[in-house]
Amino acid sequence: MSEAIDYRLQPAQGEIVITGVSKWFGKHKALDGVSLQLPPGSVTVILGPSGSGKSTLLRAINHLERVDEGFIQIDGDYIGYQRRGDRLYELKEKAILRQRINVGYVFQNFNLFPHMTVLDNLIEAPIAHKKCSRAQAVELAWQLLETVGLRHKADAWPRHLSGGQQQRIAIARALALSPRVMLFDEPTSALDPELVGEVLDVIKKLARSGTTLVIVTHEIGFAREVADNVVFMVDGKIVEQGSAAQVLHNPQHHRTRRFLDKVL
Repeated sequence: MSEAIDYRLQPAQGEIVITGVSKWFGKHKALDGVSLQLPPGSVTVILGPSGSGKSTLLRAINHLERVDEGFIQIDGDYIGYQRRGDRLYELKEKAILRQRINVGYVFQNFNLFPHMTVLDNLIEAPIAHKKCSRAQAVELAWQLLETVGLRHKADAWPRHLSGGQQQRIAIARALALSPRVMLFDEPTSALDPELVGEVLDVIKKLARSGTTLVIVTHEIGFAREVADNVVFMVDGKIVEQGSAAQVLHNPQHHRTRRFLDKVL
């Protein structure tokens, strides 16, 4: 797989500030006063047991989930809201969609357009959002296919790709809008074990590119290798955070220790 990444595509921004965020689903409090500051270009891995709020927090970062309390900012911009005086007002859907251009999201289950070839999947969003001409979008798509090691699959249909290949194309598609932030929601959980490595290798390359990454995963070895920050969540709260060495090798909270004892 090629190591080529066009660093001109990588933005220098991407600071995420999460302030007092809470989210209810009925009577269940999925997020409980979460606050977190992630520097530009950092790689943050979020760990925790099932139901701890990891994916909900990730979805809140680009307003796929509307928060009930608190707010989230990327480079100072309120996500999903506009500030007027001392109040925040929710943006209209078109404005929210424009904000999401800056936040790439890679789902568990790929979500490629099945009726489009790989190349068409990659050029769709840049053209639709008027980021560039079709010719420029195609040139960028070839660069991204080189990055994920799949130039030879440009004319393939998603159904003819392995799960690992589909996820690598999904990552390339998210990168096609040159986002400031990339969010990964358990990107290897739907893959057969032998395909996990090829997806993690692509994310490792991105971790060296300067784009801010936030990754929900259970791959502890991967977290140890790439993470600048590790966040551990339980019951919608952050109970521990710090460097990978601190959290994974010397956890302070008993819930973190119990979790790591089970998965290591």
